[in-house]
Amino acid sequence: MSTKSRLELIKEAARKYKEEQEFQQAVATVDARRKAAKKLTKSVKKAAHQAPGHTDCFKDENRYWSSEETRDYIQGSSYFENYQAMKNDWD
Repeated sequence: MSTKSRLELIKEAARKYKEEQEFQQAVATVDARRKAAKKLTKSVKKAAHQAPGHTDCFKDENRYWSSEETRDYIQGSSYFENYQAMKNDWD
């Protein structure tokens, strides 16, 4: 073997080692992200009983205001008070 071929073999081995190290570092980064996501998922599941029912607003019984609720809201608003104050001025 010539000196040049030995030098090329050493360079090739160093390049392969560097690629392997970079690959291992990338795998470690992905694993760390997975562990962090899994930890977050566990904490979210653990706190699920404390969260409000976010889909309650899509239920039919919660989608519409009843006429009583609408009337109570309007009577308690400034719109109704202004209407009452100005109602006599129109006549």
